[in-house]
Amino acid sequence: MKITFDCPDKINGIMTMVIEPADYQEKVEKTLKDYRKKAQVPGFRPGQVPMGLIKRQYGTAVKVEEVNRLISEKLYGYIQENKIQMLGEPLPNQEKQKPQDFEKEGDLEFVFDIAVAPEMKAELTAKDKITYYDIKVDDKLVDDQVQMYCSQAGEFKEAETFSGNDTLTGELRELDKKGNTKEDGLSNEAAMIMPAYIKEEKQRKLFDGAKKGDIITFNPKKAYPDNDAEVAALLKVQKDDVKDLKSDFSYQINEIRHFQPAELNQQLFDRVFGEGTVKDEKAFREKIAETIKPQLESNSDYKFLLDLRAYMEKKVGEVTFPEALLKRVMLQNNQDKGADYVEKNFEGSIKELKWHLIKEQLVAANEIKVEDADVKAIAKDAIRQQFAQYGMSNVPDDVLENYAAEQLKKRENIDGFVDRAVDQKLVEKLKTVVKLTKKEVSLEDFNKMMQEK
Repeated sequence: MKITFDCPDKINGIMTMVIEPADYQEKVEKTLKDYRKKAQVPGFRPGQVPMGLIKRQYGTAVKVEEVNRLISEKLYGYIQENKIQMLGEPLPNQEKQKPQDFEKEGDLEFVFDIAVAPEMKAELTAKDKITYYDIKVDDKLVDDQVQMYCSQAGEFKEAETFSGNDTLTGELRELDKKGNTKEDGLSNEAAMIMPAYIKEEKQRKLFDGAKKGDIITFNPKKAYPDNDAEVAALLKVQKDDVKDLKSDFSYQINEIRHFQPAELNQQLFDRVFGEGTVKDEKAFREKIAETIKPQLESNSDYKFLLDLRAYMEKKVGEVTFPEALLKRVMLQNNQDKGADYVEKNFEGSIKELKWHLIKEQLVAANEIKVEDADVKAIAKDAIRQQFAQYGMSNVPDDVLENYAAEQLKKRENIDGFVDRAVDQKLVEKLKTVVKLTKKEVSLEDFNKMMQEK
């Protein structure tokens, strides 16, 4: 086999592979002999079918299969051995590749276009300065978290008078133009309403100070303008059934449920952090601040990574990619979406590709390696954060282990966790490499910065 690789402009490579009969004949002959042993051909005993017949029937297909195997094996072997940084997959050269006749003996020539990563130098030293935004844990953050925990542990209690975010349950009946209950009109015997979520102010104020047993007359279509889905859900009918609805409805309040946040006491402390972990409000707030800090650091690290990317893209400067070839590769990978999709998304893909190549160099230069334990730790941390959103901060480690194990059974999850593990390790390392200009900010200001992105 003869392989040559030419890349005069350093980004558009052409690989030529000449496969000679000696490269595939032995394997083809062996495969055909195996076929002969198993072939079931009328008029011949097993293993006695003439080889000529076997070759006529299977020879070309076996040859094609073996040649394709050789192409894949040798092409990628050459790429790896010669350290060619290939982008995407090789594609047949549209000009030089000629049709091959596999039924004839002789050499077979294959010509491939190979997109090669452009040369660039991505490195960081202590001379490089990047701002690191340190989000401070202030009293407001702790207050908000305390309020959230109290709300999550709260409960609904019956009340006599409506206020605030109370939930009402009652009988809803359609009225005629005279204000009487409409015969065969729409109704719901157990309609649940939260007046605080009524969009129209006049309709919402009709419920102010309402008491259990009161009858309120209101108009659902006015209460929820341009939201037939909400009206239909209230009346338990189909959306089309309320399209032309204009009627007022009577609503007799049978129940008022008032949400009562949990008290700030030992029971709440134990619920959030485990029995006996904290003993008073001061320790509770300190523990909350302690748990908030890593979450804020994670946000700061993410912002650092975004700023690092922008810094490196500017430092590396303009890079020339084999655009025509990469568009062909992209189209090959998105045949169901077509050329318009490629044109629309190509610029964004090139931007991501540039960052990918920069990050690869940074990972290699800083000897970043991700082990299975790192991936599992990332998975557990993601699950821990999910539980924390529901106020569960003391989830046992064995529970996190089980959830993580389930997540890591799915290939699509693993790739995401690996990427996050690489980013995490890269950030940790580069924070010690570059000169950090630390700037303390509030979470509110930090969020504004992120929105501006």
